[in-house]
Amino acid sequence: MTQEPSHADHSTHAAEEDARNEAIKIYVNGEIVPKAEAKVSVYDSGFMLGDGMWEGLRLYDGEWAFFDEHMDRLFNSLKSVSLDSGLTPEGVRDILDRTAAANGITSDAHCRLMITRGRKAKPFQHPQLSRFGPTVVAIIEHSRPSEAVQAKGIRLATVPQVRGLPMSQDAKYNSHSKLNCVIACLQAEQAGADEGLMLDPNGFVNTTNACNFFIVRRGEVWTSTGDYCMNGVTRQKVIDLCMANSIPVREKNYSLYEAYGADEAFLTGTFGAQTPVAEIDGKRIGIHEGAGPMTRRIRALYKELVAEDVAKQKAARG
Repeated sequence: MTQEPSHADHSTHAAEEDARNEAIKIYVNGEIVPKAEAKVSVYDSGFMLGDGMWEGLRLYDGEWAFFDEHMDRLFNSLKSVSLDSGLTPEGVRDILDRTAAANGITSDAHCRLMITRGRKAKPFQHPQLSRFGPTVVAIIEHSRPSEAVQAKGIRLATVPQVRGLPMSQDAKYNSHSKLNCVIACLQAEQAGADEGLMLDPNGFVNTTNACNFFIVRRGEVWTSTGDYCMNGVTRQKVIDLCMANSIPVREKNYSLYEAYGADEAFLTGTFGAQTPVAEIDGKRIGIHEGAGPMTRRIRALYKELVAEDVAKQKAARG
Protein backbone atom coordinates (compact mmCIF):
# COMPACT_ATOMS: atom_id res chain seq x y z
CA MET A 1 0.00 0.00 0.00
CA THR A 2 1.44 3.37 -1.04
CA GLN A 3 1.42 6.00 1.66
CA GLU A 4 -0.22 9.26 0.59
CA PRO A 5 2.05 12.31 0.81
CA SER A 6 1.36 14.45 3.86
CA HIS A 7 1.34 18.22 4.22
CA ALA A 8 4.66 17.83 6.09
CA ASP A 9 6.20 16.79 2.76
CA HIS A 10 5.45 20.29 1.47
CA SER A 11 6.27 22.65 4.32
CA THR A 12 9.08 25.04 5.16
CA HIS A 13 10.82 22.19 6.97
CA ALA A 14 10.46 19.67 4.14
CA ALA A 15 13.87 18.17 3.36
CA GLU A 16 15.24 15.99 0.61
CA GLU A 17 15.19 12.34 1.70
CA ASP A 18 18.54 11.11 3.02
CA ALA A 19 18.85 7.48 4.14
CA ARG A 20 21.99 8.29 6.13
CA ASN A 21 19.83 9.86 8.82
CA GLU A 22 18.68 6.42 9.97
CA ALA A 23 22.23 5.69 11.13
CA ILE A 24 23.17 8.98 12.77
CA LYS A 25 24.54 9.31 16.29
CA ILE A 26 22.95 11.70 18.77
CA TYR A 27 24.37 13.58 21.75
CA VAL A 28 22.50 12.84 24.99
CA ASN A 29 23.84 14.17 28.30
CA GLY A 30 27.53 13.75 27.59
CA GLU A 31 27.33 10.63 25.43
CA ILE A 32 27.11 10.26 21.67
CA VAL A 33 24.97 7.22 20.98
CA PRO A 34 23.26 5.54 17.99
CA LYS A 35 19.87 6.98 17.09
CA ALA A 36 18.02 3.88 18.35
CA GLU A 37 19.65 4.25 21.77
CA ALA A 38 19.04 8.00 22.18
CA LYS A 39 16.48 8.21 24.99
CA VAL A 40 15.42 10.47 27.84
CA SER A 41 13.34 9.68 30.92
CA VAL A 42 9.54 9.83 30.83
CA TYR A 43 10.03 11.99 33.95
CA ASP A 44 11.98 14.55 31.94
CA SER A 45 10.50 18.03 32.36
CA GLY A 46 10.67 18.64 28.63
CA PHE A 47 8.58 15.55 27.86
CA MET A 48 6.25 16.01 30.79
CA LEU A 49 5.66 19.78 30.66
CA GLY A 50 7.41 21.29 27.66
CA ASP A 51 9.79 22.91 30.15
CA GLY A 52 12.87 23.54 28.05
CA MET A 53 14.41 25.60 25.27
CA TRP A 54 15.74 24.59 21.88
CA GLU A 55 17.74 26.13 19.08
CA GLY A 56 18.01 25.25 15.40
CA LEU A 57 21.33 25.78 13.62
CA ARG A 58 22.72 25.02 10.17
CA LEU A 59 26.17 23.71 9.34
CA TYR A 60 27.98 25.13 6.32
CA ASP A 61 31.50 23.97 5.46
CA GLY A 62 32.26 22.95 9.04
CA GLU A 63 30.89 26.10 10.70
CA TRP A 64 27.57 26.86 12.40
CA ALA A 65 26.14 29.89 10.62
CA PHE A 66 25.52 32.93 12.84
CA PHE A 67 26.50 30.89 15.88
CA ASP A 68 26.89 33.92 18.20
CA GLU A 69 23.40 35.19 17.40
CA HIS A 70 21.87 31.78 18.05
CA MET A 71 23.69 31.52 21.37
CA ASP A 72 22.55 35.01 22.40
CA ARG A 73 18.95 33.94 21.87
CA LEU A 74 19.37 30.56 23.56
CA PHE A 75 21.12 31.81 26.68
CA ASN A 76 18.76 34.80 27.01
CA SER A 77 15.85 32.33 26.97
CA LEU A 78 17.48 30.00 29.49
CA LYS A 79 18.23 32.89 31.85
CA SER A 80 14.69 34.22 31.52
CA VAL A 81 13.22 30.95 32.80
CA SER A 82 15.95 30.37 35.42
CA LEU A 83 17.23 27.23 33.68
CA ASP A 84 20.92 26.74 34.47
CA SER A 85 22.31 24.52 31.73
CA GLY A 86 25.82 24.46 33.17
CA LEU A 87 27.05 25.30 29.66
CA THR A 88 28.72 28.23 27.95
CA PRO A 89 28.46 29.06 24.25
CA GLU A 90 31.90 27.51 23.82
CA GLY A 91 30.67 24.36 25.54
CA VAL A 92 27.71 24.20 23.19
CA ARG A 93 29.99 24.58 20.18
CA ASP A 94 32.12 21.71 21.46
CA ILE A 95 29.03 19.48 21.77
CA LEU A 96 27.88 20.35 18.25
CA ASP A 97 31.33 19.92 16.71
CA ARG A 98 31.92 16.55 18.39
CA THR A 99 28.50 15.28 17.37
CA ALA A 100 28.97 16.41 13.77
CA ALA A 101 32.41 14.78 13.70
CA ALA A 102 31.01 11.52 15.09
CA ASN A 103 28.62 11.49 12.14
CA GLY A 104 31.18 12.57 9.55
CA ILE A 105 29.04 15.61 8.74
CA THR A 106 30.65 18.85 7.57
CA SER A 107 27.93 20.65 5.60
CA ASP A 108 24.29 20.55 4.46
CA ALA A 109 23.21 19.69 8.00
CA HIS A 110 20.66 20.92 10.50
CA CYS A 111 20.97 20.69 14.27
CA ARG A 112 18.20 20.74 16.83
CA LEU A 113 19.78 21.48 20.21
CA MET A 114 17.46 20.90 23.17
CA ILE A 115 17.99 21.83 26.80
CA THR A 116 15.35 20.98 29.39
CA ARG A 117 15.18 21.40 33.15
CA GLY A 118 15.85 17.69 33.39
CA ARG A 119 14.39 14.67 35.12
CA LYS A 120 11.77 15.27 37.80
CA ALA A 121 11.48 13.53 41.15
CA LYS A 122 7.69 13.38 40.85
CA PRO A 123 5.32 13.88 37.90
CA PHE A 124 4.20 17.37 38.89
CA GLN A 125 4.72 20.90 37.66
CA HIS A 126 6.93 22.67 40.20
CA PRO A 127 10.39 23.43 38.73
CA GLN A 128 12.13 22.48 41.97
CA LEU A 129 11.09 18.88 41.37
CA SER A 130 13.70 18.84 38.58
CA ARG A 131 16.55 17.89 40.91
CA PHE A 132 18.97 15.94 38.74
CA GLY A 133 20.41 18.57 36.44
CA PRO A 134 19.46 19.58 32.91
CA THR A 135 18.92 17.28 29.95
CA VAL A 136 20.97 18.27 26.89
CA VAL A 137 20.36 16.67 23.47
CA ALA A 138 21.80 17.52 20.05
CA ILE A 139 20.37 15.93 16.90
CA ILE A 140 22.36 16.66 13.75
CA GLU A 141 20.91 15.36 10.49
CA HIS A 142 21.97 15.45 6.86
CA SER A 143 19.42 17.97 5.65
CA ARG A 144 18.85 19.96 2.49
CA PRO A 145 15.66 21.98 1.91
CA SER A 146 13.24 20.41 -0.55
CA GLU A 147 13.83 21.73 -4.07
CA ALA A 148 10.15 21.26 -4.88
CA VAL A 149 9.11 23.52 -2.01
CA GLN A 150 11.65 26.16 -2.96
CA ALA A 151 10.48 26.03 -6.59
CA LYS A 152 6.71 26.00 -6.06
CA GLY A 153 6.30 27.86 -2.79
CA ILE A 154 4.12 27.33 0.26
CA ARG A 155 0.34 27.58 0.53
CA LEU A 156 -0.79 29.42 3.66
CA ALA A 157 -4.18 29.57 5.33
CA THR A 158 -5.06 32.22 7.89
CA VAL A 159 -5.90 30.43 11.14
CA PRO A 160 -7.85 31.45 14.26
CA GLN A 161 -4.96 30.56 16.58
CA VAL A 162 -2.90 33.71 17.32
CA ARG A 163 0.64 34.29 18.52
CA GLY A 164 -0.10 35.68 21.94
CA LEU A 165 0.82 38.46 24.28
CA PRO A 166 4.23 38.51 26.01
CA MET A 167 2.57 38.05 29.41
CA SER A 168 0.87 34.80 28.34
CA GLN A 169 3.69 33.01 26.52
CA ASP A 170 6.16 35.32 24.85
CA ALA A 171 6.80 34.17 21.28
CA LYS A 172 10.48 35.02 21.81
CA TYR A 173 10.83 31.88 23.93
CA ASN A 174 11.91 29.11 21.57
CA SER A 175 10.46 26.70 24.09
CA HIS A 176 9.50 23.05 23.98
CA SER A 177 5.95 24.27 24.64
CA LYS A 178 4.96 24.52 20.96
CA LEU A 179 1.29 23.54 21.29
CA ASN A 180 0.17 27.01 20.22
CA CYS A 181 1.97 26.54 16.89
CA VAL A 182 0.96 22.89 16.55
CA ILE A 183 -2.71 23.90 16.81
CA ALA A 184 -2.17 26.54 14.11
CA CYS A 185 -0.49 23.96 11.88
CA LEU A 186 -3.41 21.56 12.33
CA GLN A 187 -5.91 24.30 11.54
CA ALA A 188 -4.04 25.12 8.31
CA GLU A 189 -3.81 21.47 7.30
CA GLN A 190 -7.52 20.98 7.91
CA ALA A 191 -8.12 24.00 5.66
CA GLY A 192 -6.12 22.33 2.89
CA ALA A 193 -2.98 24.47 3.21
CA ASP A 194 0.65 23.68 4.06
CA GLU A 195 1.10 26.04 7.01
CA GLY A 196 -0.87 28.49 9.10
CA LEU A 197 -0.61 32.25 8.80
CA MET A 198 -1.08 33.55 12.33
CA LEU A 199 -2.33 37.00 13.27
CA ASP A 200 -1.31 38.98 16.32
CA PRO A 201 -3.75 39.77 19.17
CA ASN A 202 -4.79 42.95 17.34
CA GLY A 203 -5.62 41.16 14.09
CA PHE A 204 -2.53 42.23 12.13
CA VAL A 205 -0.48 39.78 10.07
CA ASN A 206 2.21 38.28 12.26
CA THR A 207 3.99 35.02 11.46
CA THR A 208 3.34 31.43 10.43
CA ASN A 209 3.26 28.46 12.77
CA ALA A 210 6.88 27.68 11.81
CA CYS A 211 8.59 30.75 10.36
CA ASN A 212 8.60 34.53 10.19
CA PHE A 213 6.67 36.16 7.35
CA PHE A 214 7.51 38.92 4.86
CA ILE A 215 5.68 40.51 1.96
CA VAL A 216 6.92 42.68 -0.90
CA ARG A 217 4.73 45.58 -2.01
CA ARG A 218 5.67 48.13 -4.65
CA GLY A 219 9.39 47.55 -4.15
CA GLU A 220 9.24 47.64 -0.34
CA VAL A 221 9.81 44.69 1.99
CA TRP A 222 7.38 44.52 4.93
CA THR A 223 7.30 42.35 8.03
CA SER A 224 5.49 42.56 11.35
CA THR A 225 6.51 44.93 14.13
CA GLY A 226 8.23 42.03 15.90
CA ASP A 227 6.18 42.53 19.06
CA TYR A 228 4.47 39.13 18.84
CA CYS A 229 6.80 36.96 16.77
CA MET A 230 9.90 34.86 17.32
CA ASN A 231 13.03 37.02 17.32
CA GLY A 232 14.31 35.08 14.34
CA VAL A 233 17.99 35.16 13.47
CA THR A 234 17.22 34.84 9.75
CA ARG A 235 14.46 37.45 10.05
CA GLN A 236 16.92 39.97 11.46
CA LYS A 237 19.55 39.12 8.85
CA VAL A 238 17.03 39.83 6.08
CA ILE A 239 16.13 43.18 7.64
CA ASP A 240 19.83 44.06 7.99
CA LEU A 241 20.58 43.00 4.41
CA CYS A 242 17.77 45.17 3.07
CA MET A 243 19.03 48.17 5.00
CA ALA A 244 22.62 47.61 3.84
CA ASN A 245 21.61 47.23 0.19
CA SER A 246 19.21 50.17 -0.22
CA ILE A 247 16.11 47.96 -0.23
CA PRO A 248 13.26 49.76 1.57
CA VAL A 249 12.23 47.62 4.54
CA ARG A 250 9.50 48.31 7.09
CA GLU A 251 8.59 46.64 10.39
CA LYS A 252 4.94 47.62 10.70
CA ASN A 253 1.36 46.62 11.36
CA TYR A 254 -0.44 45.53 8.21
CA SER A 255 -3.59 43.58 7.48
CA LEU A 256 -4.56 40.60 5.36
CA TYR A 257 -5.79 43.10 2.75
CA GLU A 258 -2.18 44.16 2.15
CA ALA A 259 -0.88 40.60 2.31
CA TYR A 260 -3.38 39.39 -0.29
CA GLY A 261 -2.35 42.22 -2.63
CA ALA A 262 1.40 41.69 -2.21
CA ASP A 263 3.68 41.32 -5.22
CA GLU A 264 5.65 38.62 -3.39
CA ALA A 265 5.69 36.90 -0.01
CA PHE A 266 8.29 34.69 1.64
CA LEU A 267 9.09 32.98 4.92
CA THR A 268 12.37 33.12 6.82
CA GLY A 269 13.93 30.48 9.03
CA THR A 270 17.26 28.86 9.79
CA PHE A 271 16.38 25.71 7.82
CA GLY A 272 14.85 27.05 4.62
CA ALA A 273 16.44 30.52 4.67
CA GLN A 274 13.89 32.25 2.38
CA THR A 275 10.96 30.14 1.20
CA PRO A 276 8.50 31.65 -1.30
CA VAL A 277 4.77 31.80 -0.57
CA ALA A 278 2.57 30.78 -3.52
CA GLU A 279 -0.85 31.59 -2.07
CA ILE A 280 -2.69 32.79 1.01
CA ASP A 281 -6.25 31.61 1.66
CA GLY A 282 -6.48 30.36 -1.92
CA LYS A 283 -5.39 33.70 -3.37
CA ARG A 284 -2.31 33.60 -5.58
CA ILE A 285 0.45 35.95 -4.47
CA GLY A 286 2.05 37.90 -7.31
CA ILE A 287 2.57 36.73 -10.87
CA HIS A 288 5.70 34.63 -10.43
CA GLU A 289 6.06 30.86 -10.18
CA GLY A 290 8.05 30.31 -7.01
CA ALA A 291 10.34 33.08 -5.81
CA GLY A 292 9.86 36.55 -7.27
CA PRO A 293 12.71 38.94 -8.17
CA MET A 294 12.98 40.56 -4.73
CA THR A 295 12.96 37.19 -2.96
CA ARG A 296 15.65 35.93 -5.33
CA ARG A 297 17.76 39.02 -4.69
CA ILE A 298 17.47 38.62 -0.93
CA ARG A 299 18.30 34.92 -1.25
CA ALA A 300 21.50 35.77 -3.12
CA LEU A 301 22.49 38.41 -0.58
CA TYR A 302 21.79 36.00 2.28
CA LYS A 303 23.89 33.27 0.66
CA GLU A 304 26.79 35.73 0.42
CA LEU A 305 26.30 36.71 4.06
CA VAL A 306 26.43 33.07 5.19
CA ALA A 307 29.67 32.58 3.23
CA GLU A 308 31.15 35.69 4.86
CA ASP A 309 30.17 34.51 8.33
CA VAL A 310 31.62 31.03 7.73
CA ALA A 311 34.88 32.51 6.45
CA LYS A 312 35.08 34.84 9.46
CA GLN A 313 34.56 31.97 11.88
CA LYS A 314 37.21 29.86 10.14
CA ALA A 315 39.70 32.73 10.35
CA ALA A 316 38.93 33.32 14.04
CA ARG A 317 39.43 29.63 14.85
CA GLY A 318 42.72 29.46 12.96
